[in-house]
Amino acid sequence: NKNSGSGDFLPRDLQLFPEAFFHVEANQSVKLFVICELYGTMKKVLEAACFAARKHRKQKRKGIDGTPYINHPLEVAWLLNAVGGVTDEEVLSAAILHDTVEDSGTTPEELEAHFGKVVAGYVIEVSDDKELPKEERKRLQVEHAPHLTYGAKLIKIGDRIANLRSIVSDPPSGWPVEQQIRYFEWSRAVFTALGPINAPLEELFLREYEEGFRIVAARNNSSEETMK
Repeated sequence: NKNSGSGDFLPRDLQLFPEAFFHVEANQSVKLFVICELYGTMKKVLEAACFAARKHRKQKRKGIDGTPYINHPLEVAWLLNAVGGVTDEEVLSAAILHDTVEDSGTTPEELEAHFGKVVAGYVIEVSDDKELPKEERKRLQVEHAPHLTYGAKLIKIGDRIANLRSIVSDPPSGWPVEQQIRYFEWSRAVFTALGPINAPLEELFLREYEEGFRIVAARNNSSEETMK
């Protein structure tokens, strides 16, 4: 019974991550009960969604709304598939998992054990070394972008698009407008360094960048008028 409140209806493999399933459903961030219907078609991707939901279950996005963190990697994977036409399960799985090493304490070995070397490799490629200063990490993202594998480049552009959208709709709490503008400018530098990847995703990035930059810049103008 799918409405019974128990985890018995989940496929056996997914019962490894029951708390992730129920936490996400309770927060209404994404209805993972569709796993029951879709499990046979994209098994690895759906397992990645459950794994990421468990790893990010206590995390929120930086915006005032406090959106559950899992929404972000799911959006990245959705953009790759719905906009970019990406159907590679390894890439889509890595897109969902892309922040687990950097932000949730997951080890590369753990990812490889669950999802294989290819998925783990993509995640490692797009993960920052948190021991480095923030500005150095940002500089290295631009420097390394041209040398990423194709799958990692797809994840990177999806991540940039999703984050620009977040800056527009729900900017991080405490970020002044100048910091939001710098984030847009840095994201454009990463995008340029990536080079040609996927035309629909590139077009969407440029559209989100141009429209979003105008909105963010207008916030600065509004603040200046308020101070006069």
